[in-house]
Amino acid sequence: MDFTDVSLTALRVFRAVAEQGTFTAAAASLGYTQSAVSRQIAAIERVAGAELLERRRDGVRLTAAGLVVMRRATTVLDEIDATARELSGLPRQTGTVRLGWFPSAGAVLLPQALVALRRTDPGLHIVSREGSTPALVRALRAGSLDLALLASAPPFRPPDAESPPLVLNTLTERALCLAVPATHPLARGTFVDVADLRGQRWIAGSSSGEDRLMGVWPGLDERPEIAHTARDWLAKLHLVAAGCGLTTVPPALASAAPPGVRILPVRGGPQEQRRLFLARLPDPPTDAVTRVAAALRAAALEGDTPGSDGSSGAART
Repeated sequence: MDFTDVSLTALRVFRAVAEQGTFTAAAASLGYTQSAVSRQIAAIERVAGAELLERRRDGVRLTAAGLVVMRRATTVLDEIDATARELSGLPRQTGTVRLGWFPSAGAVLLPQALVALRRTDPGLHIVSREGSTPALVRALRAGSLDLALLASAPPFRPPDAESPPLVLNTLTERALCLAVPATHPLARGTFVDVADLRGQRWIAGSSSGEDRLMGVWPGLDERPEIAHTARDWLAKLHLVAAGCGLTTVPPALASAAPPGVRILPVRGGPQEQRRLFLARLPDPPTDAVTRVAAALRAAALEGDTPGSDGSSGAART
């Protein structure tokens, strides 16, 4: 048996493992058992005659041979998907761009850019998916994403240490804000003093690892009281609207805040900056990728215009 005998199923499983970073996550994303995923990976490595994935305590990493297989597999699978679209009667696209985005980008920025692209480039086909920064960076490296919208906090380190470095284009850099219930005493002013954040109840992110404190004001000089945890930004904002606590929000989410929430700046301490940027591999981008990047940049600039996102402190009631 040679590599031309590898099945499409094996290629899809291999791509999922490379993108998700673990066999367990890949199995969950595909709806397979972990043993089925392990068998597919063992089969493709046997045919390749080389180890394609380096097994580490924190997950897997593509080897040099794995990178070759991943890039070729992505091309094959994309062509198969394109063939399926054409056979189903869909019109041919002028270009396909695979875009990844961090969770809060899907609330405002991504929809604005997609609306603009439907108007200016109706033939452009965009396939997007949400993911964590590590997952999106792995997908970029593996060649299964063309662009990724990422967020970063100081000291603004590169998203990975691999070579060659990813091309990073900063779209915006703005101060972190605070979501406050409209009925809360802190909502009476046009800003919140950092000293008044002591003793507050917080709505945080994931309950595991460092993510547990996402949503709590950084550098708070006390052990915060976490009243609720939620991964979804909209759920967190609705919990704020219900008076269940406070949470931090990136400025881009201000216009998506539900009624009963005020988005306010925080003063009295170092400014907590957040940077939004586009990442891609250093290869020359296609025309389609350039057009999508331009639309995202325009949407980010529009949202960065003073007063356009509600961060001036206007109540949403």
